[in-house]
Amino acid sequence: MNGKAETGTVRTDSFSMDYARFGHGDKTLVIIPGLSVDSVIKYSDAVADAYSQMTDDFTIWLFDRRADLPGSYSIFDMASDTAEAITALGLSDICLFGASQGGMIAMVIAMDHPDLVSRLILGSTAAEVGSEIFDGVVSGWIKLAAEGDAAGLYLAFGRAIYPPEVFEQSRELLGQIAESITKKDLARFVILAKSLGGFKVTDRLSSIACPVLVLGSEDDNVLGGKASVSIYEALGSDSDREIYMYNGYGHAVYDLAPDYKDRMTEFFLR
Repeated sequence: MNGKAETGTVRTDSFSMDYARFGHGDKTLVIIPGLSVDSVIKYSDAVADAYSQMTDDFTIWLFDRRADLPGSYSIFDMASDTAEAITALGLSDICLFGASQGGMIAMVIAMDHPDLVSRLILGSTAAEVGSEIFDGVVSGWIKLAAEGDAAGLYLAFGRAIYPPEVFEQSRELLGQIAESITKKDLARFVILAKSLGGFKVTDRLSSIACPVLVLGSEDDNVLGGKASVSIYEALGSDSDREIYMYNGYGHAVYDLAPDYKDRMTEFFLR
């Protein structure tokens, strides 16, 4: 399906969750995206384009968060719901990639549902979010969203995740996207962003049974490059734990580094 994704909704007894599917390969790849203001499913064709080089080897599933969020919704809740959605769709033996908040969700899935995951890639993420990170970056986003300032939120978000030159090139587009954001979108963002506060699974990482590749960026201005190194160190010294650190691409290295999908493919097909 070059550049075209099929979208759908999986329904369980307690929630519904939107997803997109593209590709036609024998292996199953599940992508859990990071924190966003707008639903990533709206941009699933663009995601399919970005992963087009992987569609011969993989059938790729992209999951949103659940549709109706409770007032308080933790990373652990997100992981439980996403694992339930994956199972409800009959997926198993998956290659799992999580970016940023999606990486946190992916870690918990790999720990709590080891039967689901065959290989795991963690991109630009952290095993714990302390007050320095939360108060320094995330709380500012929450404040803008709570005030209804979608334009300010998108600019602050873009400034944090992109290198300066990419942010300047994207500034106008970010402003245009912000115009379509509703009060409901902003309220949803606040709930999802608050889940980052106090998240910590560092002491459980060594229990992950499958091979893991950590991909980070030295100049990550959201979670910090040290967060990726800390994950790798906490995973243990087994030969099936690997790390590669970029520099110059910022937090959004998963979208910007030209060889990122090559590294993903090589690791998942090994």
